[in-house]
Amino acid sequence: MPRKVLIVDDEPNIVVSLQFLMKKAGFETAVARDGDEALTEVERFRPDLVLLDVMMPRRDGYEVCQQLRGSGWTDLKIVMLTAKGRESEVTKGLALGADAYVTKPFSTSELVDTVTRLLSGGG
Repeated sequence: MPRKVLIVDDEPNIVVSLQFLMKKAGFETAVARDGDEALTEVERFRPDLVLLDVMMPRRDGYEVCQQLRGSGWTDLKIVMLTAKGRESEVTKGLALGADAYVTKPFSTSELVDTVTRLLSGGG
């Protein structure tokens, strides 16, 4: 059974490319386009990992990450994706419970490696 990856991003071009990448790497995917939809989709789809954009409508990625961690989703891997790469933002994302923080633009092979590593039990 393939591992499940939830892609959370409000930018259609990024969603399409991330879906392509994750499916090519053998993962089952679902998509949420804002923070509220992300929380609903986590409950429905029950992913193994979430690729979570920081800047989104309704609820940002930091809020989603914090809510997931506070709701008992401790085994769910969370990779924050953002154009905001300042050290303070990275620190905030990791402090709220993200397992990794990837800045845009990102290397597709590095992103797939990060997802694969996290889902295989690596840190």
